[in-house]
Amino acid sequence: MRLRWKSCLIFNHIVVSFSSVTHPPFNSRESYADKHVLITGGLGFIGSNLARQLVQWDAKVTLVDSLIPEYGGNRRNIAGLEEKLRVSLTDVRDHEALPGLVAGQDYLFNLAGQTSHVDSMTDPETDLEINCRAQLAILEACRLHNPDIRIVFASTRQLYGRPESLPVTEAHPLRPVDVNGINKQAGESFHLLYAKVHGIRSTVLRLTNTIGPRMRVKDARQTFVGVWIRALVEGRPFEVWEGGQLRDFTYVDDAVSAFLLAAANDGAIGEVFNLGGPPPVTLRELADELVALQPGGSYELMKFPAERKKIDIGDYYADYGLIQNRLGWRPQFTLSQALENTLAYYRKELPHYV
Repeated sequence: MRLRWKSCLIFNHIVVSFSSVTHPPFNSRESYADKHVLITGGLGFIGSNLARQLVQWDAKVTLVDSLIPEYGGNRRNIAGLEEKLRVSLTDVRDHEALPGLVAGQDYLFNLAGQTSHVDSMTDPETDLEINCRAQLAILEACRLHNPDIRIVFASTRQLYGRPESLPVTEAHPLRPVDVNGINKQAGESFHLLYAKVHGIRSTVLRLTNTIGPRMRVKDARQTFVGVWIRALVEGRPFEVWEGGQLRDFTYVDDAVSAFLLAAANDGAIGEVFNLGGPPPVTLRELADELVALQPGGSYELMKFPAERKKIDIGDYYADYGLIQNRLGWRPQFTLSQALENTLAYYRKELPHYV
């Protein structure tokens, strides 16, 4: 995987930067070295990339994942790290196991979730159990067994529903269009309530389309970009539904940076922040850029399936000015870099993800 970055920003004892524009310095190694860090959904896309950075910073990392096939967990995501972290094959719906997992942890990156919008409509009870009830149980375990833990919760832009104005700020009304969005809103609200009432030090990040190495490409349960990437690498055309919708995309390294910045900053406690990406593009522009990066790639324009159209949010891109002003975060990778790095990863690794 070829990354376009060079060293120029000092994080305590290490030197890191992304391109020529950098986040303000923070004591990353000091914040995380020898700290106990729990990541739910840790064998998944974002969780495993987060784990890689934390291991590099000498954190004591425990990953919690159920490895249920329909979700994003994949042992390949931690290839080379097996001896440097601990894995607990636990379902967050196993409420009795949660106290033992959260006890003694300094940080909790809470990324466990059911992400498929379609699955949430066909199996709403499972979505409710994972995205709502399990989140409350995690917070209760923290309140009772580790009230000083620092939590960052992965929420979603899906809470906003169909935007009434663009770009979407955190003040936009919350109007989810599917069961997944409703349950994620409840999970988010629990984290904010426990911060306000019980003093549990929680922060919420509302993610947009996150892409990069280790994302799910087997199907579109995590992101439609995954099935596009798979088709391209396999030499097949992929489907673009209509193609005019505007979207923004966050490269996974930028998302990881946001989680780490938020957890290390007490000023983020009790707050909600949007993540975003480079300037938004239409889905057809995204498809054209992908095809340009993959020799022989192609796509077909298709009509939007009626059953999916009912829960589609239309155009969306985020205003991430709040997290930029408060924490100094902003995307460092261009969309072209993100797509190029992702394609490079799956040209080599695809057999482990299908």
